Amino acid sequence: MSYAQEGSEDLTIVKDEAEVVVKDTIAPSKDSYGLRIGLDLSKPIRMLLEKDYQGLEVVADFRITKKFYLAAELGNEKKTVDDDQLNFTTEGSYIKVGFDFNAYENWFGMQNSIFAGLRYGYSSHKQTLNSYRIYLNDTHLENPDNLEFVSGTEFSSLNAHWIEAVAGIKVELYNNIYLGFSVRLNRLISTKEPDNFQNLFIPGFNKVTTDSNVGAGFNYTITYSIPIYKKAKKKKEEATEEEEK
Repeated sequence: MSYAQEGSEDLTIVKDEAEVVVKDTIAPSKDSYGLRIGLDLSKPIRMLLEKDYQGLEVVADFRITKKFYLAAELGNEKKTVDDDQLNFTTEGSYIKVGFDFNAYENWFGMQNSIFAGLRYGYSSHKQTLNSYRIYLNDTHLENPDNLEFVSGTEFSSLNAHWIEAVAGIKVELYNNIYLGFSVRLNRLISTKEPDNFQNLFIPGFNKVTTDSNVGAGFNYTITYSIPIYKKAKKKKEEATEEEEK
């Protein structure tokens, strides 16, 4: 008895001058592609720690190639800022869209990530001036509280544009359930501000300082992956042989 295999699918066996063709039952390896969606857990944690803060953020990514993912975040924040001369409340929604690049080489069946990415962010919000204090160099006054005024003025139709560099990890805890962490470095491009005072907090961007357009932030996510389709995955050995040919 002798046998021969010409391709990866058909196996030919010759026995007693009779030829039998047997199909190879080993299926090619496949990678799963789908939508991963979840929540930023840092927002509810922050609400527990800060009495003047409310926020919610939905996060999602979609795998388009072996290494690249389309990514987006959509959220809403409300924050009261108590500055030396101003007390105001910012409230609004934001969206961030961009991509992530996974630099981690997974074993077959895994989709863990060590990634870097980029986002474009846009916020639409309003601000309410709760109170303000007149600034004077002479602080020797009998009643300094008389310099504080209650306003209640609302400024609407405010917005901001920024770019955001992202780096983080995502790890599969259970089947299709992922835990992630990322840090963000933001650069403000443009912003529409209220009259007579500066934006000190922008939803989605976080705190803004008076002398810099650079900010920072982070998120801590839990997501669920919804498989949509699969693509065949070539083994490293096969890829190396093809490159040599």
